[in-house]
Amino acid sequence: MHALHKKAVAVLLAFTLSLPPLAPVFAASPEPVEAQHGMVVTAQHLASDIGVETLKNGGNAVDAAVAVGYALAVVYPRAGNIGGGGFMTIRLKDGKTTFLDFRERAPLASTKTMYLDDKGNPVKGLSTDGYLAVGVPGSVMGLETARTRYGTKSRQELMEPAIKLARDGFVLEQGDAAALAENADTLASDPAAKAIFLKPDGKPYAAGETLAQADLAASLSSVSEQGPDAFYKGAIADAIVKASQENNGILAKEDFEQYQVRELEPVKCNYRGYDISSSPPPSSGGVIICEILNILEGYPISYLGYGSADTVHLMVEAMRHAYVDRNTALGDPDFVENPVAKLLDENYAADIREKISPFKAGVSQDLMPKGFGESTETTHYSIIDDEGNAVAVTYTLNGSFGAGVVAPGTGILLNNEMDDFTAKPGVPNLYGLIQGEANAIAPKKTPLSSMSPTIVAKDGKPFMVIGSPGGARIITITLEAIINVIDHGMNIQEAIDAPRIHHQWLPDKVYMEPYGLSPDTRRLLTGMGYNVDIDENWPIWGEAAGILVGGKSLPDIEKAEGGDTGGRYYGAIDSRAASGAARGY
Repeated sequence: MHALHKKAVAVLLAFTLSLPPLAPVFAASPEPVEAQHGMVVTAQHLASDIGVETLKNGGNAVDAAVAVGYALAVVYPRAGNIGGGGFMTIRLKDGKTTFLDFRERAPLASTKTMYLDDKGNPVKGLSTDGYLAVGVPGSVMGLETARTRYGTKSRQELMEPAIKLARDGFVLEQGDAAALAENADTLASDPAAKAIFLKPDGKPYAAGETLAQADLAASLSSVSEQGPDAFYKGAIADAIVKASQENNGILAKEDFEQYQVRELEPVKCNYRGYDISSSPPPSSGGVIICEILNILEGYPISYLGYGSADTVHLMVEAMRHAYVDRNTALGDPDFVENPVAKLLDENYAADIREKISPFKAGVSQDLMPKGFGESTETTHYSIIDDEGNAVAVTYTLNGSFGAGVVAPGTGILLNNEMDDFTAKPGVPNLYGLIQGEANAIAPKKTPLSSMSPTIVAKDGKPFMVIGSPGGARIITITLEAIINVIDHGMNIQEAIDAPRIHHQWLPDKVYMEPYGLSPDTRRLLTGMGYNVDIDENWPIWGEAAGILVGGKSLPDIEKAEGGDTGGRYYGAIDSRAASGAARGY
């Protein structure tokens, strides 16, 4: 670091540390939901109810996660699924942590260039629409693996509520109906999907009407009775493969028969005394959250204040450097060597801080690695039980309603997860991410993900369960919720509701939600060289679901005698979520 840079940083730190922390100013948020024995937070209130009932009936947090996973496949069809995949981070009451990867896999017939034309350019829609976009689903195997290894209840008991909702139907609320209306054209393009999600006259169901899904109920019943073999080796797989082959897809029975869940060690780091456990590769989420936190730990952002130009500047630069690593270095650990140890090393974070100017914006193009070519509809839920077992689950169909196809007779919406691979280095995917060769398509490979189901502990006890949907922004949404609680003293609901910013290296823009930054802050950032953009294309940034243990905010926890208020839980569902709920008992 040159002398002028060192002097500027020293003056900034001396000045800011001599001041009291800036009092946070937040828009009004609802109070977090308070409960004594257990908490379930999901993007659909009926699924939250099912999770709480599972806890009340003696199930643990993993049991509740399994019941919720199947329920969301019925009541939250835009992202809840058994035709997609995801990740589960588990922290048991004894402090053990583990991670289940039940992400989709590329079919055996996949090729590196399968979405390119004869000139080597991506063909619009091939990786997002229809059966060629479908990866091999993992949710059924993932939920069953979680249940058998860490749950206590029978599969039949945990699946019965979802089967009943599919068979008898459920009454749509405004948010449910709005999702169907927004995606009516996509659903209408596939006869089987149209028959389920649109009325006989072709119009979407309205709020107050009942949506029943008889085929899905039958598929769920088969899985309940026969286990995963019903999905991966029986009639369900046969139906999906048949539909794929008849519609220019490449799925084969062998893809289903060979699917396996991976149990991995979570990514771990420590931020200001808090232990973070999050998702390892094939997710980039945990690695990049920890890399950003390691960089920010060297700065007094609580003193600089939430939403200040100085805080935003430091956050953006940490994001910029970390997303270079995310987009170019990470991939499926069975196929590439992920430099996780390097990216999580504190010396690496210190090297990055040396490169961050206190006065001006960085330039993304200057960070281009040598040799690098030129929906948001996921869902997250957080659960904790009376004994302190905690589970964070993020799973997805990728785009809203996935590939928009249902194999006739199954009732199962299928994912378009193949779009998360690098179709061509340097070309943006659905979420604008520009990625490299480490994430190239290969048979049985898992696409790189941003999903970040995260559990935070303090002094050996669970402190926070957090995660969100949001495509490439999952990482920054989850990160900002953690920072808002630990650095800015927000309660869990305020931390989740607070306006968000995002930077992902390329394009070189600071994205912000409407009203996310004040005009004064934006002017200062522009003067530093930032391109600050109100992102009208993403009116809703994720639907985070979080739980805080011991108080609704860190100041409340610290005021309580011994930092303990009797193990009470405080749950919050994002105010951006139209039909979600935090439920406890």
